[in-house]
Amino acid sequence: MRQLLLDIQPPATPTLDNFVIGSNAETIAQLQNCCSPEQGLIKQNFIYIWGESGSGKSHLIDACKALNSSLLCIDDVQTLNESAQISLFDTYNQIRDSNALLDDANLARTLIVAGNAAPTKLGLRDDLATRLAWGLSYKLQPLSDEEKALALLSHAQARGMRLPVDVINYCLRYLRRDLPTLIATIDALDKWSLSTKKPMTVPMLRQLLQLNLDI
Repeated sequence: MRQLLLDIQPPATPTLDNFVIGSNAETIAQLQNCCSPEQGLIKQNFIYIWGESGSGKSHLIDACKALNSSLLCIDDVQTLNESAQISLFDTYNQIRDSNALLDDANLARTLIVAGNAAPTKLGLRDDLATRLAWGLSYKLQPLSDEEKALALLSHAQARGMRLPVDVINYCLRYLRRDLPTLIATIDALDKWSLSTKKPMTVPMLRQLLQLNLDI
């Protein structure tokens, strides 16, 4: 989809709380543990998260960085060039060696990396792919249509929108199915609805999409 015709409100700041969990409860629980400043639970040294485009990898990376500045977070590892891959490989080894010298495991450094595929499918150096698999590895499971619909309804309620179910169904049937695109479309439709003082409807949505394609 090209740039939406209407201006939309900026997306909410990524947090672990506003991530739509779906079937990813274990992943989120582990990231919350790593980001927590509280002592007690042993933190994982290495976590690798992966999934298809729009699954929320960057959302989680940004949320973790914002929660705990001491975490080392790397997004889109599959895009690293040869030099950057070697540097990340060295970082893995340095963190492992330095953590091994600590008496308190809770003081150990944590590295969280995100990519678009399993470590062996990224096309990276073999030694780095091995390091990515050192710790916990989580594939982000896509949301079901029911979960996406609930997420859109929750977003609409939080912003005071009156979002008809048939508009949601149309979005899920005809638009790109990643949540950021769906939410951006609903936001643009709401802004147009407010400017025209007309309720959000499927015909209005069709007109918005057609104008977008005609830009």
